[in-house]
Amino acid sequence: MSEIDATDARLLLALTEDPRASVMALSQRLGLARNTVQTRLARLEGNGVLAPLDQRVRPESLGHHLGAYMSVQVAQRGLAEVSSALADLPEVLEVTGLSGATDLLVHVAATDADHLWRITEAVLAIGGVQRVDTALAMRRFVDRRTVPLLRLAAGHPPGEAERSGAAPTGDGASRDG
Repeated sequence: MSEIDATDARLLLALTEDPRASVMALSQRLGLARNTVQTRLARLEGNGVLAPLDQRVRPESLGHHLGAYMSVQVAQRGLAEVSSALADLPEVLEVTGLSGATDLLVHVAATDADHLWRITEAVLAIGGVQRVDTALAMRRFVDRRTVPLLRLAAGHPPGEAERSGAAPTGDGASRDG
């Protein structure tokens, strides 16, 4: 995955504000040639900068209302095999390798506590898994987000007024422009 420049960041910010915007609308909004926007979007998609659309679907909408994080300890040199086996479980949303006592952090979605039990049993049955500790996700306080990082990459300082047409007054407040 390649890093993005300020123009890419501005383009991605425009897409987060209006995900269905056409290439022409984006080019007009950003003051870029239509071909430039189209080329940059194709490059961002091809380089893996844009996540697949399925990552926008919330598991809750699919009946999986119980989220949990599993801390998984794996036998040495078994990470690749265990990670591959975890990817075969449909309830596994994400697997992250960690440093420290825990080898993998596994985010799962379940329909209820009994389903979570069965998922835990399936993870424990994977060869190379030594231990699993599960923590229930009680409430999400901050959704996964990248807009603040995009704003920094686009050259907007932290705390700058959003693109609402409001102009900063210098005292931290804003007034309509």
